[in-house]
Amino acid sequence: MTALAISNIVLWVLVLLLSAVVLALARQVGVLHERIAPAGALMLNRGLTVGEPAPVLEVADLEGRAHRVGSPRTDGRSTLLLFVSPSCPVCKSLLAAVRSSASDERRWLDVILASDGDRDEQREFVRMQGLDGIPYVVSAALGLAYQVSRLPFGALLDEQGVLRARGLVNSREHLESLFEAKRLGVASLQQYFSSTA
Repeated sequence: MTALAISNIVLWVLVLLLSAVVLALARQVGVLHERIAPAGALMLNRGLTVGEPAPVLEVADLEGRAHRVGSPRTDGRSTLLLFVSPSCPVCKSLLAAVRSSASDERRWLDVILASDGDRDEQREFVRMQGLDGIPYVVSAALGLAYQVSRLPFGALLDEQGVLRARGLVNSREHLESLFEAKRLGVASLQQYFSSTA
């Protein structure tokens, strides 16, 4: 009987000890969550400078519609220019967030997807990914003008054709950080958090 009582006491001590450890870990997770700022789109050192007018190019999408990317717009809308590729797995995983953002932000934002390469391959990519309704341009000149070196890459242009945010966009969080950077009037969320710290 005493062995049973001792084992019961030891088990209760272990349960209480484990409960204390779980509470301490939960507290630490909360502290870490508060300390770690959200990560925005990764800004590359080279390329266009945020706050400057974007290069203006006339491009046609796969449907033959002309788009004047980078020019001031009379309708007061901004443009998200997102560079993708059919051979980029990260681009494919990001497209659901792009479709969702295009729908959620449609009051003030137009999305244009851009790539280069074989037009037939691009058409198949658009069909397979369900990108109908989002303009998709194939232009090597556009990628060169915006100095895109890695994909997926996003550039957010305001209604005046000024580059408001840019960077590598690997997740929904990165994509939305471009919108937030424009709203805050900063080049990136990293710049915002370093200035407020």
